[in-house]
Amino acid sequence: MTVAFVFPGQGSQAVGMGRELANAFTPARRVFEEVDAALGESLSRTIWDGPAETLTLTENAQPALMAVSLAAMRVLETEAGLDLARDVAFVAGHSLGEYSALAAARAISITDAARLLRVRGRAMQKAVPVGKGAMAALIGLDLANVQAIAADVADAGVCAAANDNGGGQVVLSGEKLAVERAIELAKRRGAKRAMLLSVSAPFHCALMRPAAEAMAQALATVTVQPPRVPLVANVLAQPISEPGRIVHSLVEQVTGTVRWRESVLYMVRAGVKTFHEVGAGKVLTGLIKRIADAVNASPIGTPDDITRFEAKRA
Repeated sequence: MTVAFVFPGQGSQAVGMGRELANAFTPARRVFEEVDAALGESLSRTIWDGPAETLTLTENAQPALMAVSLAAMRVLETEAGLDLARDVAFVAGHSLGEYSALAAARAISITDAARLLRVRGRAMQKAVPVGKGAMAALIGLDLANVQAIAADVADAGVCAAANDNGGGQVVLSGEKLAVERAIELAKRRGAKRAMLLSVSAPFHCALMRPAAEAMAQALATVTVQPPRVPLVANVLAQPISEPGRIVHSLVEQVTGTVRWRESVLYMVRAGVKTFHEVGAGKVLTGLIKRIADAVNASPIGTPDDITRFEAKRA
């Protein structure tokens, strides 16, 4: 098998996402109904009608993006004849996308994924007082250089590489003063761009430890099965299938680096030639093309995308 399915993370959300799928396919609509029931509210109304400020809240964006990804997956399985275990070598997700990947691979239920992501979103938001943390995107420096910059500003507070997205894009996270100093240092060391991101909290750094503890408690209440295909985990950039290791990696991921570039390269070295980004937007599709320009990468998030996927398989 030379195909991997990947699932987007926060930042890919947009009001109206998934509406076409739900209107066109009953199985997709039922996924949104399942997520609404799990959360005890009509998250689907917020997804489709907004307002954008409400959808963008971390506690809403995370289960919402999972819902869209799993709606697309359900259609691929019921309408396009996809058999994940037969047709796909690996699944992977960017940050919250790991929960989508695990639900797609039947390691956790959609209901559990929705509830876990609601807990995760709230815990990540509450972990750091508003204004204390920050995140910054550095363009044009590799991971090693960014890690060196983070170490050099450590006297100003927590600062760490949060996302190694590939294509020369690394995201820093930590205490605001330290991140601001890192931006200035990055510019002096040759970064093409270095800028603060508009985010509500400093994700994937040590400041998220309270959220990691909350996720450890939440995951202890959920049954995790071996996934139908291996998950290439964010914090390891290697495939795992054993439920205990999966739980451990999900807890570590809250404070650890999302090693997306290394994850993609691992899959390419393992023989993957085609990546499908399942869900909202095409952020990962663009990143994958910059990491490994010889592979094929395309999004699957609309009825037209489903049609194209079916045509290629015919």
